[in-house]
Amino acid sequence: MKKVLQKAYLALILIFLYAPILTLMVLSFNASKSRAKWGGFTLRWYQEMFDSSTIMDALYNSLSIALFAAIIATLIGVLACIGIQAMGKGPRAICMTLNNIPILNAEIVTGLSLMICFGAFGISLGYGTILVSHVAFCIPYVILSVMPRLKTTSSAAYEAAMDLGAPPIQAFFRVVLPDLMPGILSGFLLAFTMSLDDFVISYFTRGRGINTLSTLVYTQVRRGIVPTMYALSTVIFLAVLLFLLAQNFLPQQLEKLSRRHHARRAHE
Repeated sequence: MKKVLQKAYLALILIFLYAPILTLMVLSFNASKSRAKWGGFTLRWYQEMFDSSTIMDALYNSLSIALFAAIIATLIGVLACIGIQAMGKGPRAICMTLNNIPILNAEIVTGLSLMICFGAFGISLGYGTILVSHVAFCIPYVILSVMPRLKTTSSAAYEAAMDLGAPPIQAFFRVVLPDLMPGILSGFLLAFTMSLDDFVISYFTRGRGINTLSTLVYTQVRRGIVPTMYALSTVIFLAVLLFLLAQNFLPQQLEKLSRRHHARRAHE
């Protein structure tokens, strides 16, 4: 009886979380604009979504900003992790505490502070300010993803590679980087997802004429919900779901490949 109640409780939680999303996905295929009446199956709203230049521009901005922000944040985050790991225990703890502040801080505070900072330096808000803001927003998450992986790696292999004549850069790419790759990939996917999903920071740093998917949805909802927003939200949900699945399963596959690589090197 206890197990039945536990499963029923879990099922209720899942229904509570995902029933609204499933309803939205069903409405995206409804031919009627009314949410209370089913007018038949249609792909009209998806066609209108892809034919809309406003939506496609917002989609391009969101994807390009998320991709560039994830790449830049990953590069900076990996270098920061290497530098933090080389510090003493006290400075390392201080740096990790400072890294956690933007994560625990409210996004509205981060967005407002970045907007004020850009205004203080006379920088016009636009695509570039959103990109810089997303990079600053994503770096702490990359550090949290890579740092635990870096702590588990041993410096003995890196030092042995240099003792055998490998330059420091070659030793890093041949020895250290393969061990860090699962954490790096997790940090990249997390940064991409966080950037793609962000609204508050994008809203305060976007300027006129620049829209991301989140700000476009917010603007459309204020005017009245239209069915193309159902289709757009469905596409966003499926895209985020795919990235989350990749974030959870790809690092495990890379871990297996890394172990096979070390086993092969040990036999050689």
